[in-house]
Amino acid sequence: MNTIFSASYCLKIVFVAASMAGSILPVAAFELASQKDRLFAYPGILSSGADGAYRVVDYREARDINGRDAVPERRVQGQYVSTGVRGVQKDLTVETAAGAVRHFAVGKTRGARAIVVYLHGQGGSRRQGVDDFTFGGNFNRIKNLMVKSGGLYLSPDFSDFGERGAREIGALIGHYAKASPGAPVFVACGSMGGALCWALARDGDTAKRLGGLILLGSMWDATFLQSPAHAARVPVFFGHGSRDTVFPIAGQEAFFERIRAGAPGYPARFVRFETGTHGTPIRMTDWRETLNWMLALR
Repeated sequence: MNTIFSASYCLKIVFVAASMAGSILPVAAFELASQKDRLFAYPGILSSGADGAYRVVDYREARDINGRDAVPERRVQGQYVSTGVRGVQKDLTVETAAGAVRHFAVGKTRGARAIVVYLHGQGGSRRQGVDDFTFGGNFNRIKNLMVKSGGLYLSPDFSDFGERGAREIGALIGHYAKASPGAPVFVACGSMGGALCWALARDGDTAKRLGGLILLGSMWDATFLQSPAHAARVPVFFGHGSRDTVFPIAGQEAFFERIRAGAPGYPARFVRFETGTHGTPIRMTDWRETLNWMLALR
């Protein structure tokens, strides 16, 4: 009896110890599922600095547009896209306190693990962010990444790049954040859409929900340095073409350095696409690498 009791007792001790050990192991960070990673990986790193936070990527139009697209800048080759994701893409309108906001939603509109919002630039619309075939298929990739990972991708229209537009996007984010409590919100802004990224960073309610800001061929804004998002150390990614004539790269690089100098260790990254132009970052930015970096910081 004593032998049996002792063995049973020992087994219980081992079980409890194992359970306790398991409870204190670090929980792995949520990562986005893989989606054509090899095709969308950066073609080559020419140099890096700032402890790896600044990278210069090899970009060549002959390879990265002409060699990638079936019709240059209009239709990417088929292997870069997976169009089945259209089955969970909806064209919706949400009534908010800021007015009606029309948008495309791709993925889980409730209970999403993460939310990505793409804000277009001057002359764009909500349709740009869900176009499967332009920009080298990169929008198709982010749609697939979010759907495969239990997330939500949004591409909205908005009235302007000023306060009205910022209120509309803030209200849209609030609507979906309430339906997916705890889901980090990543806002990606192309070109002039960056004005909205910086406006959202200044909004206290929205800043609490932000998991990161992604500036793609966009502008800089010194007010970010005094914003709630900056105080919360919201990660920021800059993607920029070295030959961008709309927003010259020198200004954006200087702003990146200003962020780092003002707050040592601030989570900011910069990818310079060498010889790239204004639209290059939208085509070439590695969504999965960028978002997984931001997710790992949470």
